[in-house]
Amino acid sequence: MKKELKRVEPLAPHHERGAFSCGVPSLDRYLLQQARQDVTRRAAAVFVLIGDSPNEIAGYYTLSATGVPLSEVPEEFGRRLPRYPLVPAILLGRLAVDTRFRARRYGEFLLLDAIHRSLRNSAEIGAVAIIVDAKDLKARSFYERYGFTRFSRDAARLFLPMKTVEKLVR
Repeated sequence: MKKELKRVEPLAPHHERGAFSCGVPSLDRYLLQQARQDVTRRAAAVFVLIGDSPNEIAGYYTLSATGVPLSEVPEEFGRRLPRYPLVPAILLGRLAVDTRFRARRYGEFLLLDAIHRSLRNSAEIGAVAIIVDAKDLKARSFYERYGFTRFSRDAARLFLPMKTVEKLVR
């Protein structure tokens, strides 16, 4: 059996964005219509998982800098942070897998790649956590399986402290 090699790289003009379909129109539309503009404007970094050909996109995620009001951070996490009005973090803004590549654990692969990349970058540009806004209960459950914690009991916004990421990666 041939071992499947997976490669994640920054979105580039040669990637076939128009063929991508994850089943969520807003995520498909973002990749097709806005992702390249966000990269050009440095509003977000977009990373793609290469499919069966070098131009095919099997999945993607976005990362950008963000700040979270200290008052919104759960107390048990916030008491170890500096008393800045905004806490620096990395936003995992979007994560999607093309329907043709489902059931291959590509969502997990993309999430772990984003976590590793965020940890590496947080050493050069301060960030105390990775933040994600889950689109629905299924997405929230997915992130919680990897240690993300809700800001409040019913919130769709979750975080993963970099200190936790460091321990997981070691």
